[in-house]
Amino acid sequence: MKGSWHGSALLAALLFSATLFTSTPAMAAGKQTLTGEVGDAMCGAKHMEGTPAECTRTCVSHGSKYALVVGDKIYILNTADKAVLAVLDQQAGKKATVTGTVDGTNVEVSTAVAAK
Repeated sequence: MKGSWHGSALLAALLFSATLFTSTPAMAAGKQTLTGEVGDAMCGAKHMEGTPAECTRTCVSHGSKYALVVGDKIYILNTADKAVLAVLDQQAGKKATVTGTVDGTNVEVSTAVAAK
């Protein structure tokens, strides 16, 4: 009897630990807010032509996606929301705050505003 109790307690502890590890990525995938400079996925933080705003708008008009440069990390911004796209265009080369679901370096953007 004594051995089976210890085995059950060990099994319960292992199952609890496994649950914690498997649920952590799901929790991390929730909405997050990021602030950085609006650029584009092709150039990132190193603009090749004109001012950062001009370069970003040119690259986006040629099919690149908007990106958010946060420190040394570049997040690709995905959205079809025209209001969000208008804010990103207005903030090209400037700071913006976006909220969305982060998956690695991709963000499904739900809102964007000029950074304060």
